[in-house]
Amino acid sequence: MAEGHTHESGQMTGKKFFAVTVLNVAITVAEFVGGILSGSLSLISDAFHNLGDSLSIVFSYVANVLSTKRQDARNTYGYKRAQIITAFLNSIALVIICAFLVIEAVQRLSHPEPINGPLMLAVAVIGLVANGVSAYLLNRGSKNNLNMKATYLHIMSDALSSVAIIIGGVLIELFNWTLVDPIVTILVAVYIAYESLPIIRQTNGILMEGAPAIDYRGIKRDLMQIDGVLNVHHVHAWQIDENNIVFSAHVNLYDMKISEAEPIYSEIDRILKKKYHVCHSTIQAEAQRGKDEDIIYDQGEDIG
Repeated sequence: MAEGHTHESGQMTGKKFFAVTVLNVAITVAEFVGGILSGSLSLISDAFHNLGDSLSIVFSYVANVLSTKRQDARNTYGYKRAQIITAFLNSIALVIICAFLVIEAVQRLSHPEPINGPLMLAVAVIGLVANGVSAYLLNRGSKNNLNMKATYLHIMSDALSSVAIIIGGVLIELFNWTLVDPIVTILVAVYIAYESLPIIRQTNGILMEGAPAIDYRGIKRDLMQIDGVLNVHHVHAWQIDENNIVFSAHVNLYDMKISEAEPIYSEIDRILKKKYHVCHSTIQAEAQRGKDEDIIYDQGEDIG
């Protein structure tokens, strides 16, 4: 068996977590109060969105901490999946929230209500500043981490909501276009849902043990160039998270001692790690068994 490890993804520190959580709670309270006083649906809807974000940040932080736990007898690949599960649930929650916002906004289009434009505008500006600070704090950790990316998307969608609400507040104040409020709500909700769907697809693929997008024919071609390798078959590949690929394969070798096969294992591991970014590989050596099989196991049967 050949094994490897990848670098740890960026973690959200306790101080950043606390700061972003406090900012989001403050925004939530301000938008609830401002939305009720001004009559703005977009502010109230954004307040619900921020409330969900506060919970999302807490869950993301807990998942981040949990993911750093080392492998044990219960989870031999570690706990990195905790972040994928959280990213999946956070993104689904975003889409559900967006659906409710659109329904409420459509109803408001049929029954417009008076809105206090200046108050709506002032609260939205405060929300934009706070969300901008939160997005800055989370930006670095979102680069290579789906869990942090989902949380960062929550915050960025809030910032976008604030921008849209500011524009709406200006139009309401200048032209008394109260229909701008539900229209802004719909536009922002559709955008947030659109941005969430790719994360849902990617995290669902990982949770379903979907194969990563790597060149399997290229792997077979490269491994068969190693002296002593006759065939590569019965390959399985999956992801622990978005940064860690696990790979297993049966490899036909000349009949040899285990000590003679170990250098071949090491070369296989080196190629898989360097060229295909595989963090952990398991190789089963065989002489004749499966020598005519293709790289992907497909015999019309279950996994074997």
